[in-house]
Amino acid sequence: MTQEAAVQFWLVSAARNHVVANSNFSSKHYDWALFFWHLVIEKSLKAIISQIGETPIATHNLLKLAKQAQLELPENYKEHFREITGFNLEARYDDYKFSFYKKATRNFAIEWIAICEEVYQWLLQKHGEKK
Repeated sequence: MTQEAAVQFWLVSAARNHVVANSNFSSKHYDWALFFWHLVIEKSLKAIISQIGETPIATHNLLKLAKQAQLELPENYKEHFREITGFNLEARYDDYKFSFYKKATRNFAIEWIAICEEVYQWLLQKHGEKK
């Protein structure tokens, strides 16, 4: 896969997950909406990493990916990335998934989706700057 093909793969996949995140929110599946928002941000970071000619490390940790992407994060984004990394439910135990399900109320989701959208737009801007 060429570098540009890798970048496009991650960007298209992130955009598709963005649609799924919004669909899950509309269906009141707030925990899954947040899970897909994590993927949107993760894949956007991996697009930037690919764009600078590196292969993204195999992790879901957004801070590690941001470091590999050579991004200077605003201070509040560091905290946001720590919280959003916790939205990745794929490898979590059932007790964690259930506690996150209870935490992911509509109001919690609204707050964090707004933050995720801001971060996503910032990452898309950073992608454009690296061209």
